[in-house]
Amino acid sequence: MSHTNASSAGQFTLGDLQIHRLGFGAMRITGRGIWGEPDDRAEALRTLRRLPELGVNFIDTADSYGPYVSEDLIREALHPYDGLLIATKGGLTRSGPDQWAPVGRPEYLRQCVHMSLRRLGVERIDLWQLHRIDAKVPREEQFEVIREMQKEGLIRHVGLSEVGIEEIEAARKIFRVVTVQNRYNLIDRGSEAVLDYCSENGIGFIPWFPLAAGDLAKPGSKLDEIARKAGATTSQVALAWVLRRSPVMLPIPGTGKVAHLDDNVAGAGIQLSDVDFRTLDSLGRAASA
Repeated sequence: MSHTNASSAGQFTLGDLQIHRLGFGAMRITGRGIWGEPDDRAEALRTLRRLPELGVNFIDTADSYGPYVSEDLIREALHPYDGLLIATKGGLTRSGPDQWAPVGRPEYLRQCVHMSLRRLGVERIDLWQLHRIDAKVPREEQFEVIREMQKEGLIRHVGLSEVGIEEIEAARKIFRVVTVQNRYNLIDRGSEAVLDYCSENGIGFIPWFPLAAGDLAKPGSKLDEIARKAGATTSQVALAWVLRRSPVMLPIPGTGKVAHLDDNVAGAGIQLSDVDFRTLDSLGRAASA
């Protein structure tokens, strides 16, 4: 399974762009607290350059990762991105390690897009996502400037992050929403209704923190038993479960190490039986509750 390619996860058409459903989240190629340069810059670059070799053609980043560090490293390692979809986000500001504050003023969101274009070295961002809706700014103002930038050709497709159904529907009145990025995993099911909505409407659902399994991963647990039966790790099985949960699911496990990346991609090749999938689903829902 170490030679599994991300194509094993299947395909998804994001707007007019086809990607493999298993992507890469580029948050962990930064320093501690998602702040500054990574501890091992060379290894982070090797990890990024390994992605095309493994068939990973969807990379998710944000201007706030570092800040700016993740986008800079992606350009250094992978520009001009042949065959890759580089998605980024804007709308969160940073004042220090693990500190995040939303700013949704239209002029700031426009600055976010222009600066990401410059850092990534592109003329148009294939997928730009509003990192958070800023409660201090009327959301229609945030949505309107995004639509303007899309009409101007700065953004190809638009996504949202950490939103509910009502917010998605409000945004869809102004622009086409092609992705929603909410926290979701086997034991964190708070976005179950949003996922179902995305599944019904063909919207890509990008679960962040997709490998978490908590106490379900303990030695001797049912997840551990299923993983040993599959010759896999509990994280790989948790990822396989997430991938099977919905055809619109686009998990983006992230890491700054090549070996860990290889392990994650191997999860795309695991096929869970119907019984194992339902068992894990039931255990995960109970743990989430």
